[in-house]
Amino acid sequence: MTEPRPMTKEALLSAYAGESMAHMRYLIYAEVAEREGFPNVARLFRAIAFAEQIHARNHLRRLKDVMADEKITAGAPIGIGNTSQNLELAIMGEEFEINEMYPIYIEIAKKQGDKAAEISFYYALSAEKIHAELFKEAKKYVDQGKDWPLNGYIWICPICGHTYVGKEPPPKCPICGALGKDYVKF
Repeated sequence: MTEPRPMTKEALLSAYAGESMAHMRYLIYAEVAEREGFPNVARLFRAIAFAEQIHARNHLRRLKDVMADEKITAGAPIGIGNTSQNLELAIMGEEFEINEMYPIYIEIAKKQGDKAAEISFYYALSAEKIHAELFKEAKKYVDQGKDWPLNGYIWICPICGHTYVGKEPPPKCPICGALGKDYVKF
């Protein structure tokens, strides 16, 4: 594989930076949730931080042939508040990726014939839709002063970041086809 074409490369760099920042933000938000007495919300933040790390890894893998010092610009909700505020910031970030960023990046990759970038963006977009819904659900409970009720575990696909809540992982990832036995449990 060769270095991506300029527009696809720019999209990959931005996505890599955004996912990397989300990974760190969510780990910090988990600490806040833990301190405020929301252990299940903290677990949700940690699990989704791992999914964001997978997205960043996938984008970086497609950038493996870029051997340069690149300046990377990516937008991200910035700030650390209480758990409710942090969930709102997380929702904002996920919805930006769902509604603005990844649909455009997928189209760029398609137009430039970069199937690997297209798949990396598709994996992330698919998982981000689940993340936004989980954060919204958790916020409803936190806003009532309650922890998010978790019946089972949070499972993350190590290939695409698919996120699933339940006692057992799905038998097969609905996004990438990875086996459920390979999911990481939180």
